Amino acid sequence: MEETQQHHRRAALRAAFPATIPVMTGFLCLGVAYGVLMQSKGYGPLWSVLMSAIAYGGSMQFVAITLLTTAFDPLQAFLLSVMVNARHMFYGLSLLDKYKGLGKVRPFLIYVLCDETFSLVSTLEPPEGVARRDFYFWISLLDYLYWITGTALGGLAGNLITFDTTGLDFALTALFVVLFLEQWKKPENRPAGVIGILCAAVSLAVFRADNMVIPAMALVLAVLLGGRHRLEWNREEDAL
Repeated sequence: MEETQQHHRRAALRAAFPATIPVMTGFLCLGVAYGVLMQSKGYGPLWSVLMSAIAYGGSMQFVAITLLTTAFDPLQAFLLSVMVNARHMFYGLSLLDKYKGLGKVRPFLIYVLCDETFSLVSTLEPPEGVARRDFYFWISLLDYLYWITGTALGGLAGNLITFDTTGLDFALTALFVVLFLEQWKKPENRPAGVIGILCAAVSLAVFRADNMVIPAMALVLAVLLGGRHRLEWNREEDAL
């Protein structure tokens, strides 16, 4: 019985690994950038790895570097964390059915859920003969380990090599720009992109660059929720 279970787990790993290769390349590069930045601010590899293992927040971890090196405002840090990671609530809810009945691994799958893992889990189905639980577990664990490994390598590299890190914190911003451009290629996604741009512009004009992030994200959320309710209301009217 034990040998059979191990065989099934290895089969799930072999099926999951190829799907995570794009995530691996991105996470290793971004993780290295994060580790180097942490080292440049006086936080060694251990701190980088602990932040990645415990927080595992991606974009929020980059933001946290500034929070760690400036005057600490608990309320602002809390609100910023909630707004930056608010998207997790929405796509997390969409996976409730998919993660139903997965047993003891379910809490871990929820804990390590991120944008890239969501993209894979929401679109991929396990091949024949591979259990859903094992397949989704390996995807989630591999993505998690890629990020931790990247930050460890970056922390070590930043400790051994001294160079000007100016602009390195733009790596994550560049990634989101690329993701935005990829989404813009699909006409059905363009209205959401336009809404985001307009909300950011309004927030920048009203609150200025230093305070625009939270108001912009709150405005985007309000507009999208309002638009969804209006769309559902129109559908009900048409049905009547």
